[in-house]
Amino acid sequence: MFETTVATPTGPMVLREKDGAVVRAEWGTGGSDDTPLLRKAAAQLAAYFEDAANGFDLPLRVEASEFQQAVCDAMLAIPLGETKTYGELSKELGVPAQAIGQGCGGNPIPVIIPCHRVLGANGLGGFSGEGGVETKVWLLKHERAGGLLI
Repeated sequence: MFETTVATPTGPMVLREKDGAVVRAEWGTGGSDDTPLLRKAAAQLAAYFEDAANGFDLPLRVEASEFQQAVCDAMLAIPLGETKTYGELSKELGVPAQAIGQGCGGNPIPVIIPCHRVLGANGLGGFSGEGGVETKVWLLKHERAGGLLI
């Protein structure tokens, strides 16, 4: 597995690549490997933080249960600038909203897989990334999403 650290406004993030796909993104510091995919991923992450309209076009692989993969796929389908509730995703996937919350919290590739776009019915809900809900608010503001809540 290869990894590189990228400075972001929400703190340093480590991107990890395995077998030609991004498999993890997490806040913290790590290695400084130089592969074509990690260069592309780091550039796209930096571009996103410059302007959220700069999306991601990266090979991703969620190395987790089928349920976790389904939650991540559902989060990837939420367009930039929009949000969904845990309840809406629970209806889409046919599972309890609490399970969706756990799936969001288990997202191995936050920011790129936008778990921050999933909100509670009456508020922000949680955020398991560095900085907690404050980081979620920052990301939603950056994307001009969730305007009624923040």
